Order: sequence, then C-alpha cells, then structure tokens
Amino acid sequence: MQVSVESTSALERRMTIGVPAERIENEVNKRLQQTARRAKIPGFRPGKVPMSVIRQRYEAAARQEALGDLIQETFYEAVVEQKLNPAGTPAVEPKVFEKGKDLEYVATFEVFPEIQLAGFENIAVERLQAEVIDADIDTMLDVLRKQNTRFENVERAAENGDQLNIDFVGKIDGEAFAGGSAKGTPLVLGSGRMIPGFEEALVGVKAGEERVINPVFPEDYQNLDLAGKAAEFTVTVNSVAAPLLPELNDEFFALFGVKEGGLEAFRDEVGKNMQRELRQAIKTKVKNQVMDGLLAANSVEVPKATVANEVNRLRVQAVQQFGGNIKPEQLPAEMFEEQAKRRVVLGLIVAEVVKQNELKPDDARVRELIEEMASAYQEPEQVVAWYYKNEQQLDEVRSVVLEEQVVDTVLQKANVTDKSVSYEEAVKPAEAPQVA
Repeated sequence: MQVSVESTSALERRMTIGVPAERIENEVNKRLQQTARRAKIPGFRPGKVPMSVIRQRYEAAARQEALGDLIQETFYEAVVEQKLNPAGTPAVEPKVFEKGKDLEYVATFEVFPEIQLAGFENIAVERLQAEVIDADIDTMLDVLRKQNTRFENVERAAENGDQLNIDFVGKIDGEAFAGGSAKGTPLVLGSGRMIPGFEEALVGVKAGEERVINPVFPEDYQNLDLAGKAAEFTVTVNSVAAPLLPELNDEFFALFGVKEGGLEAFRDEVGKNMQRELRQAIKTKVKNQVMDGLLAANSVEVPKATVANEVNRLRVQAVQQFGGNIKPEQLPAEMFEEQAKRRVVLGLIVAEVVKQNELKPDDARVRELIEEMASAYQEPEQVVAWYYKNEQQLDEVRSVVLEEQVVDTVLQKANVTDKSVSYEEAVKPAEAPQVA
C-alpha cells in the first residue's frame, strides 16, 4: 500500500492512498466464495453453482462491497502509519477505480491540533471563602415560606403583593391585537410579570371593578410589532387575594421531608442543603475561572467537522429542553457556533492536561461525590447503589471528577487569591463564561 500526505492548511490533510490490485481481487474472491456457498440458483444444488455463474451474477456487487470495505480499512491503516489523528469523516475521491488496476483514491480530512500547553502561572483565580451562619438560615426560611405562600380572598383594595384574578382585553389604536386578551389570569402585583405600568395601575382596585389602563410597550419588547406602542387595556377584576405565609410548624416541615425534630431539625436540614449549595457554587466559580484562564492562555485552531458535530449535539439538547414540533436541523447553526467552539476548544485543552499529567478518575473522589449527591435523598444508600449498578451514570460522575482533578492541577500553579464573602454573595450565579 502506498501513502502520501499533503498539508493543505493548518489542520486539513490530503492523503493519497494506493491499494494493489491483488489485494482487491483477493477480497472480491472471498466474497464470491461466500456467496457461492449460500446462493440458490434454479438448476443447481446449493453449494454446487459454478464459479463462472456466480461471477456473472454477483461479481459487480461483490466488487463494489469489497472496494467500500477496503477504503475504510486502508484509510485506517494509513492514518495509523502516518501517525495522524483524524477529526470527522474523510471526503473520499477515487482517482483510479477500474477492474484489474490498483485502487487509488484521495481522502481529504481534518486532524486534531497538536496542543502545546502554556504554563498555568498566569491564570488568575479568585477563590471565595464563606460560611452558612444562622442569619443565612433565617433568610432561607423566609424564602421557603414565601415560595409556599397561599392567597385568601379579601374585600379591601389591592396592594402590592396581592394576587388578582383578572380578565383583560388589550387594544392598540382601537384594534385588538394577538395575545392581548385573556380571562381568569392570576397576577401578583409587583411581580413584574406584565409590561411596565400594567401592574402599577391596578394597585387600589377591588373585586368586581373594571379599570381602563394605558401602559406602553418597551422599546426593546420582543414582539417588534408592539415595541414602543401605547396600549389600552380594559381590565375586569374578578377577585383580590392577600398573601398568607405558612407557619413554621410540623405541617410545613413535612413538605420538605422533615417529619420529626421540629424547628431545630428543619433548620439543620436547611443548613445542610445550603452548605451543599455553597460548596457547589464556590467550586463552579473556581472552575469557570480556570477554564477561562486555559482558553485565554492557549490559542487553539479547531477542526470544523468537530465544531459542526458539537453544534448538532447542542441543537438536539435545545429541542429536548424546550420541546415543540421542531427538528434539530431546523435550528440555525449560527445560534450554537460560539458555544460549540468553546466546548470543543476546552475539550481539547482539558484532554491535553489529562494526558500530560497522566490523570485518571480518583475512585475515592468518585465515591465521595456520589455520596454527597445521594445525601440529598431520603434513602441515600439506595442512590449510591444505583450509581454503581449503572455504568453510564458512573462514567458521567467519573468525568466530573476527572474535570475537578484538572482544575486542581491548574490551581497548584495558578495565581490564586482567597476572598472572604457572605453566603449570599458566594452563591450568586457566576457570570456566563466568555467565548474564546
């Protein structure tokens, strides 16, 4: 087999492969012999069909099949021989494809880049330090109570925080518009759910009242046909209901799985959940900084085919997440290209860190992570057992642990500063990572 390789760009390779005719004929003959053993042709007993008849009927198909398989086999042999790492499927162009002659074809493909990792010393990481104190738990109890607010009808005028049940009809220039009317809609005043001016104009209404209000759609409103326009809404108030916060009692605690121990046990359980959230938030922010640092320090050209594959994965995820009667390929690739490129670049850089440092998932850390996740459930032992019985789920945890080990490896040399903050600041969502 003859192989020559030409670099047509930083990542694209054009490889010409020649396969001897003898090897082709051997593969064709093997297939014809297999066919002869099972062919059923009128006038001949199974296995007794003359080879000339077999060739006449089946040689063209056997040759086509043999050539297809040989291209796959020889391409793999050639990239191994040339020590290339293809990214994606090659585009194959036959040059000589005739019976009795050597097969010659050209395979054009991209390769994964060779990455020379920059040092980690210039990566700056701010690592937050925080604790969960009693005041934080008090605040969380208030949040949980508000999340479980009930509403009770009242006869007084509506105040901010009250829930109205309303019918409304919206018009612009005297004409009703699509999506501008509804009946029996619950609305908590002050929630910011409606356009500016809508909720504010309903403060002070009473059940049974009809009120005409004139809010203006924001200039940046998502529906451009309505953006910046003044509207007139006729609102009928069906009911006004005041919020009732639940008491901190056994009935409330039971909603969260705490059936014994009263307030002390409930506070303890809430505190444990907050500690888990705190650890995860700090870990995530450190990881984001490390990954941003790796991206900034390492300029990597990525194969187009790999980015395209990642775009397709993101399309599928988007359809699964948001549903709707839409096929993944109907979503514009441009929506996902920056995110896909970031993922691919980071994947290559992280893989190189793993390779150079000979990292493997630490079994003890895998077990620790599974036990931490399981502690949020009522039967943690069963959750742990489930993970160890499901290899796919276990592999996902191993991947998370390996990524954590990559972060730890970078932190050993990075410029790390510790900063003490409150629990609230520590758990605030991290800013979205910048695309390389």
